[in-house]
Amino acid sequence: VQLVESGGGLVQAGGSLRLSCAASGRTFRTYHMGWFRQAPGNEREFVAAISWNGGTTYYADSVKGRFTISRDNAKDTVYLQMNSLRPEDTAVYYCAANPRSWGNRGSEASYDFWGQGTQVTVSS
Repeated sequence: VQLVESGGGLVQAGGSLRLSCAASGRTFRTYHMGWFRQAPGNEREFVAAISWNGGTTYYADSVKGRFTISRDNAKDTVYLQMNSLRPEDTAVYYCAANPRSWGNRGSEASYDFWGQGTQVTVSS
């Protein structure tokens, strides 16, 4: 499956952005999906995950209550709604597809397919 992110940009602190990740391939709807991010000088970190049918979601503590992950399997797209953005949310955001178990959803190792990333910059 190929993944293409969009929706990144520059926003002031307290603002909102919605990222989209469009997938190609019939198997999208069978994959759990995740969002990760990488800030300059930092390792890539988990942000959020959603199960294959959208029934279960999981968030990093740092974004819980501010970000919402969702998916539309009819459109082969996963979203990340980001509200109350903070300067520390500045990073390149990646979507990724996990064809395996939901059990290790926060680990990069569970995800076989990755998008190219989209830059999110939050100014103070």
